[in-house]
Amino acid sequence: MNCIVTAGPTYEPLDDVRRLTNFSTGRLGTELANYLAARGHKVILFVGEMATYGGERKAQRIEIFSTTADLREKLKSLSTKKVDVIFHAAAVSDFSFGRIFEPNDSKLSEIKSKKISTRQGKLLAELLPTPKIISELRGWFAKSKIVGWKFEADGKRVDAIAAAQKQITDCKTDLCVVNGAAYGEGFGLLAKIGEPKHLANPPLLFDALEKFVSAK
Repeated sequence: MNCIVTAGPTYEPLDDVRRLTNFSTGRLGTELANYLAARGHKVILFVGEMATYGGERKAQRIEIFSTTADLREKLKSLSTKKVDVIFHAAAVSDFSFGRIFEPNDSKLSEIKSKKISTRQGKLLAELLPTPKIISELRGWFAKSKIVGWKFEADGKRVDAIAAAQKQITDCKTDLCVVNGAAYGEGFGLLAKIGEPKHLANPPLLFDALEKFVSAK
């Protein structure tokens, strides 16, 4: 089967020398790609250039992405190819920088600079939501199986599961993997119908996902 796996964080530039990113290491997506490749599947691994996981990458093809827009365009470019399954595990940044302001008496002065000086003191940054790549995948890959990820840090397990179910409904995906502090130890695997399946560790998760790949 032809598989795409995304892994690691995107980043969004503040100026030409500073970035906004997140703590994703890229490990889970990379290890999933390794597992699928070892099982005989053809895998393209998209991994963020800010990913810190240094383990071996065994996918047949490796693509490096930077910003959310970069990952979006790289995925969209494959929409004319035969893709059987997409595992969108990358931790895409929720926000990008908009305008940057320096408070000046009773007004705000916008700053435009390739390198914002710390001598300007306190600054106010406008954060804008980034486009949700997961919501566009079905439009690009109408016949592919799509697995999304939902990392939830706040709330309880029931809240995390509800967020995963909403992603499936809103984005027309086939499965969603949910994890994070709100879910607790291990992973939840949700389909369009049926009860969530709990998987205690990555090997069990990878096995369940590979079975999904191979199912008719």
